[in-house]
Formats: sequence, C-alpha cells, structure tokens
Amino acid sequence: MTDLSLEYISRPSTLKENAPLLLLFHGYGSDENDLFSFASELPEEFLIISAKAPYPMQPFGNAWYAINFDAEKGKWSDNEQAKQSRDLIANFIDEILAKYNADSNNVTLLGFSQGAILSYAVAFTYPEKVKNVIALSGYVNPDLFELKGPETYKNLNFYCSHGSVDQVIPIDWARQTKPFMEQLGVNYKYSEFPVGHGVAPQNFYEFREWLKANSNL
Repeated sequence: MTDLSLEYISRPSTLKENAPLLLLFHGYGSDENDLFSFASELPEEFLIISAKAPYPMQPFGNAWYAINFDAEKGKWSDNEQAKQSRDLIANFIDEILAKYNADSNNVTLLGFSQGAILSYAVAFTYPEKVKNVIALSGYVNPDLFELKGPETYKNLNFYCSHGSVDQVIPIDWARQTKPFMEQLGVNYKYSEFPVGHGVAPQNFYEFREWLKANSNL
C-alpha cells in the first residue's frame, strides 16, 4: 500500500478496534516481505505492518540510509539520512494508528539490522510513541539521537539479540547494548545465539514469548 508516507504490507488483527500494533523494519538491501514471514506465527491480536525502506537499491532491495563500503575509509553510515528515516518512521507510526484505530499505548517496533538500529533511534527520540522494541542483529548508534533524562524512558521495554558469529555487525558492537541500557535503567533482555547475521529459530521463539509478556495479551 502506498497511501501513507511509507509503502507497507499488513496483516489485520482479530480485534475490531484498539489492536496492539507491531511494526516491522527490514534490513539493508531487503524489503517489506522479509520480516513479514514472521507474521503468521505471531499472536493474532496484533495488527502487523511491515514497512518498506524509502531508498531503492540496484538491482533490488531497499535501504533506510546509505552505507559506504569503501575499504580505504572503512564502513560508514550516512547519519543524516538515517535521522531523516528515523523521523519518517515516527510520522508513519502516527499515520498507521490513525488509519487503523490501533492502540497508541501498545506499539512495538521490530527491526532487523539497519531496521533495528533505527528502531532504537526512534524509541530514544520519541519514547512517547513506543512501548516495546525488538532489536534483532543491530546495535545502538548514539549518533542518531540525543538522550533525554532516564525518567523519559522508564516505560520502554527492549528485547535485544545478536548472532555470536555475526559477520556483518560485530558482536562487540551489540554487547555495548547492556551497559547502555543499564545506565538508563530501562527494562531490557539481551540474548546471543550461535548464528551469523540472521534469526535462529530459538531466537524467534524467545522474542515471541517476550512480546506476548510485554504487550498485555
């Protein structure tokens, strides 16, 4: 669908109104169909929206922001473009809530890789819009937001996971999540699985149970 600021596909909730909202944000070079494969295995009460990143890539796939892989400079991200996508997602949340009459107090962001990095950025910039964040194979990039006081984040819940042999985003980057969360005093769970840059079955089952427990279902 293209009637809102981002293209997306959806799975309706079994609830007539005030459904909990689960937004899916794919990784670099993928599209809205990728994470949507989870939808059929997730609780039927959720309205599930899988968004498509705004920047098309060649020959296929999309990105939330540019990554330069020039070996001489090392890999770097376009942080300004990332912030634009962060704000685009924040606006998209409001559009979806209005269109589908979903529960604005029960919004979960689920992101993979680049989508996870942005999910963190959205939650820390707009904590009033988000209840839960499921960040798969990503990391906290403090360049994408300005932290407010810890009290601002007391209502947020985070599930963070990473593959211990991830060849795309080093596990050391993900391990910095724990001290970051503890410094803020927020509710979080951090798990590692013996896989690369992907989601193991046991990872899926764990975050699904976490999602149920943290969504008042």
